[in-house]
Amino acid sequence: MKRTLVYLTVVCLIFISFLKPISAHSHIDVIAKVKPSVVGVGLYDALGAQTHQLKGTGFVFGDGTLIATNYHVVAQELDPKFVQYHIVFSGSGRHPAVDRAEIIASDPLHDLAILKISRKLPPVTLGSGQMKDDGTEVLLTGFPIGAVLGLYPATHRGIIAASTPDVIPSVNSNQLTTHLLEKLDKPFLIYQLDITAYPGNSGSPLYDAKTGEVLGILNKVFIKESKETVLEKPSGISYAIPIEYLRKLAVRNKIAL
Repeated sequence: MKRTLVYLTVVCLIFISFLKPISAHSHIDVIAKVKPSVVGVGLYDALGAQTHQLKGTGFVFGDGTLIATNYHVVAQELDPKFVQYHIVFSGSGRHPAVDRAEIIASDPLHDLAILKISRKLPPVTLGSGQMKDDGTEVLLTGFPIGAVLGLYPATHRGIIAASTPDVIPSVNSNQLTTHLLEKLDKPFLIYQLDITAYPGNSGSPLYDAKTGEVLGILNKVFIKESKETVLEKPSGISYAIPIEYLRKLAVRNKIAL
């Protein structure tokens, strides 16, 4: 009897030891699949203190020339008196490739923008647009602290915590902008995430940890104290726009997916 119990215990331990590497290995494969499609989105300013400025993250989709990111990442108005234009950083390391980009579609309400570059990069696979269940394991790849030392995308792991209306109460009435009032009038569901992210992650692809299909676009981080302490004390609560709205933006502008 004792020998049988020992035998069963050994078998169970061996089985468990095989399960863990399989899960980890699956994440490695999925991240390796998505990572080449993650790009930096920024601004070229010929007269700026820093000519090539990284503003946020984006990802390649469609025919390989299309870049999805947040509208707020590219919302800065370009000054016609200076040489300024949007750029996309690709690759990794201290010397990434840089391509000039043009905004071809935007949706301020859902905080989305589509850019186009002249050459093709590896595209991601977009999800169907159907909302995913709470508890779905997800990955997030982007540039959480910018590109101080070069372009090095980082991946965080978490779950979809909830599908919730995209409304965050204002501290006072002075903060009720026209854009926010429109959101209050026409609320839509976004993903609330139990995942660590930072301001530089804006525009990062949120993707299924098992398949690599992009489910959403990260667009904001809940700050529990102040913007100055967000790197030191992250809240672990983030939000992402469902991929449904990127698909709709593309269709409205006759952009092939």
